[in-house]
Amino acid sequence: MYNEIDLDKIEINAEPPEEEPARQHYFIAKCRKYVKEESERLGRPLYACTVTFGCQMNARDSEKLSGILEAVGYELTETEEADFVIYNTCTVRDNANQRVYGRLGHINSLKKKNPHMRAALCGCMMQEPSVIEKIRKSYRFVDLIFGTHNIFKFAELLANMFEAQGMVVDIWEDTDRIVEELPVERKYPFKSGINIMFGCNNFCSYCIVPYVRGRERSREMEDILKEIRALADDGVVEIMLLGQNVNSYGKNLKEPVSFARLIQEVEKIPGIRRIRFMTSHPKDLSDELIQVMKHSTKICRHLHLPLQSGSTRILKAMNRRYTKEQYLALADKIRKEIPDISITTDIIVGFPGETKEDVDETIDVIKKVGYDNAFTFIYSKRTGTPAAAMENQVEEDAVKEGFDRVLKVVQDTARERVSALWGRTMDALVEEINEQDPEFVTGRLSNNTIVHFKGDQSLIGTIVPVYLKECHGFYYIGEREDKWKN
Repeated sequence: MYNEIDLDKIEINAEPPEEEPARQHYFIAKCRKYVKEESERLGRPLYACTVTFGCQMNARDSEKLSGILEAVGYELTETEEADFVIYNTCTVRDNANQRVYGRLGHINSLKKKNPHMRAALCGCMMQEPSVIEKIRKSYRFVDLIFGTHNIFKFAELLANMFEAQGMVVDIWEDTDRIVEELPVERKYPFKSGINIMFGCNNFCSYCIVPYVRGRERSREMEDILKEIRALADDGVVEIMLLGQNVNSYGKNLKEPVSFARLIQEVEKIPGIRRIRFMTSHPKDLSDELIQVMKHSTKICRHLHLPLQSGSTRILKAMNRRYTKEQYLALADKIRKEIPDISITTDIIVGFPGETKEDVDETIDVIKKVGYDNAFTFIYSKRTGTPAAAMENQVEEDAVKEGFDRVLKVVQDTARERVSALWGRTMDALVEEINEQDPEFVTGRLSNNTIVHFKGDQSLIGTIVPVYLKECHGFYYIGEREDKWKN
């Protein structure tokens, strides 16, 4: 494991090793020298800021970036007025790209005031050739650019940046490599995401992820379990298994293993009290997994099951590979086997060719499934995807009308589902001091519902029983059970 590496004993004047992760450990040691020299020149510590856009996979990647920045000698900060700023980008929707360009304008003004400041870009957005071309032309002040496939090379790329005169760009089109055992700076000491696989093979017609994240590749089960055991020893009580489609985990391993089997092995690890996972593609969710969830005492009672559309016609155009009826049958099976489960989803409104009747079909599914929450999006055309070339793009007014209709039903259904918990006592993992009232803490139930209740710093990272006293739409005000009894 990385923590066992003594960086001071690495000979940085020798040739770097060829093998990973030893090669990156070498460059971490080398970068420490560069950071130390610049810190001494400025007469103060150097600060670094990692800004994350996008999904849980990006958030986990950012923890790796922050871990390496800290290992090379930077002090981490949340302000972008730092000596080194890196944007870990998302490109699922166009507005994510526009947000990055907007932030780059701000960084340019900061760099003019602080000539020693450095800026970097990485993540999904950087896998688009048109983006790289635009940055080279219009944002030449950026010092380092890399993508999703070579994030493990961050320390090596940092060294190149320190040694280079001008922009360093390193973009890989694809990879079959998985390199772990590098520094990680977790946002929460008591919970952590775990990458179990990378990439996606589904090629939904609206989605750019397979093009920027590459083909599916799974980590070896024992490597995952080893990492989780180390996290448990470090005080982690909740883990989230991460992948673009976790249900297809293990299919491409030399000795295939199912996702359900992986979870069963994770359950055996002492100290881990909660297991979450994201995301599940409906076409791959197995009966085996449903049964494992049903009988588990550690798997959280929450399943994110993206629908995208309730219209079979639109689902076919999306290349989702299930019908409305198949999705409803799956949701019904899950509800019957695990009655207390919370099901959340993703919905896209305004996909090319969508009609009012198609939106009606989506609303019908929402009502029949009874989602506890849904992330509802307006279709975003992504250049390079099949959907972007479809001729029957939906008019903006029609999209807005359909979106508003869907959103109202989602909110009404979610309120009804969440309110059904009123008066119960349920375990909550305390995550943080409440942002609005420091006398309260914020916890998360197994089914992912948020509850706020009176408490202090000492409760953070613990799981406590909470009486759900007041329902406020999508969250609760509660009281600790022992206080309520008194």
